[in-house]
Amino acid sequence: MSRFKNKIALITGGASGIGKATAQRMSDEGATVILWDVSDDRGQETQASMTAKGRKALYQHVDTTNKVRIGEAVSEVIAQYGRIDILINNAGITKDATLLKMTDEQWEQVINVNLTGVYNCTRAIAPIMAEQQYGRIINASSVVGLFGNFGQTNYAATKAGLIGMTHTWAKELGRKGITVNAVAPGFIATEMVRLMPPEVLAGMEAKVPARRLGAPEEVAALYCFLASDEASYINGAVIRIDGGIAL
Repeated sequence: MSRFKNKIALITGGASGIGKATAQRMSDEGATVILWDVSDDRGQETQASMTAKGRKALYQHVDTTNKVRIGEAVSEVIAQYGRIDILINNAGITKDATLLKMTDEQWEQVINVNLTGVYNCTRAIAPIMAEQQYGRIINASSVVGLFGNFGQTNYAATKAGLIGMTHTWAKELGRKGITVNAVAPGFIATEMVRLMPPEVLAGMEAKVPARRLGAPEEVAALYCFLASDEASYINGAVIRIDGGIAL
């Protein structure tokens, strides 16, 4: 399968979890994958796992809150590959606390990475896509951004903000050959989630009509569909992938 032959795909938070699963699938389908992350060990390991299979991958240490580093990394990619076709804004963090206990630092850290970081990356790469008259931008929102969640004022605010940004960019960039969509996952069994106590995982599963957690590979499949030419008329959509938890 080569849906992404000759395509350059850049994935933030690409060293682990959903980002890693997406990178692996896209590389399997022909893409050259650029991994942005701040975990060098994981990033280099993910790159090595793909290149060992004959896939094309490049890891770059990039903090999405650092506009200078983003500019440098983008310049490196363009110098080497000449274009960027796909941007998956997947990087994100949590710093949970109820409103009455949340610190300003917890608020600012999550806003800086999850919201401003997405703006920084898209602002740097959208002009390249506009010049190409082609691009796919996919933002990682969450069902929390649609419905809120106890103890996640900061996280919910960022994920709701991404939905507003997605709608706005879809209107602004659609005429330039760029589609912009958002994915809103529910409970996904990433490496971090699997480390939770069994009773907590069981409680999470019980809340989902599908009676299980989602797999990173399932979210990756949705990312890949939206990034493909098969989805060329999908623009400004927010697609839930949550096993029905939001019903």
